[in-house]
Amino acid sequence: MNTKYDKVRIGMAMSGWPFLSEDPTQLGDYVTKMEKLDIDSLWFTDRIISETFTLEPIVTMSYIAAITKKLKFGTSVIALPLRNPTVLAKEIATLDFISNGRSLPAVGLGPETENDYEACGSDKKSRVSRTEEAVEIMRLLWSGNNVTYKGENFVLNNVSIEPKPVQENLPPIWFGGRSEAAINRTAKIGDGWLVSNATPEEVSASIPKIKKRAITFENHIEDDHYGALINFCFADTRREGEKLAKNYNIVRREDVDIKDVAAFGPPDILINLLDDYIKAGATKFTLRSACPPEMTFEQMTLLGKHIVPRYHAG
Repeated sequence: MNTKYDKVRIGMAMSGWPFLSEDPTQLGDYVTKMEKLDIDSLWFTDRIISETFTLEPIVTMSYIAAITKKLKFGTSVIALPLRNPTVLAKEIATLDFISNGRSLPAVGLGPETENDYEACGSDKKSRVSRTEEAVEIMRLLWSGNNVTYKGENFVLNNVSIEPKPVQENLPPIWFGGRSEAAINRTAKIGDGWLVSNATPEEVSASIPKIKKRAITFENHIEDDHYGALINFCFADTRREGEKLAKNYNIVRREDVDIKDVAAFGPPDILINLLDDYIKAGATKFTLRSACPPEMTFEQMTLLGKHIVPRYHAG
């Protein structure tokens, strides 16, 4: 393999329900084909409170674990303050065990709306401390038994969970976010950084910050644990790709040009953007097809044909 790409992996992100009908067999067909195309991983958004058709990620990942053999799966990102860390630690450990080490939890602070926290028995005001405590608790439960812990939000007395995760160094907990606070949090307690809608220039500026701050926090983050989420839509021209993606590019930034954070048009546009991110220091990518639902399978097939071999086979 070309050493330029030896750590690069191409995964996909799924938000909402990207299929034409609500027939659940489409997900199984999609994932089965994804694995055959050598796509590395599938990532799910977390929207507990939503009128949009959105699958609960932990339950869905257990289904993915059952029907695949090598496809990894993760959350991008799970709203950690809305979850009980002991229950979540048990769920992720179980997923890791039954999938032989394929679970990749990426976490975040949760939504901005107050009613999400209220509905889940949480509190938005404490979401930062809840998140940091939850990460600490999960790692303690994954790595040992008879855990006793007392924090501002959670108390554990002589608690153990089994099975433990099978990954040798525990499931890596990645953080999202491009704000200074998010970068600092990643450096302090993260195992990796998975950012969405950040330009290659922003990634290039942020990775050295995370690495430098991680040293001061005595935290080690692997050099290949930096990644980006990118929306894409293949088409014959950039203009046609942008037109197809217009109603499906769900997250937009008004302060940057769309071509600097998304790839709409021929495959070369996505290749050039990925190479810019790789030069910036990112190696792990979750690509989301921003396209009409009738094109969902076709877009994945094109990704497997034009993009994945370049980066997975050098």
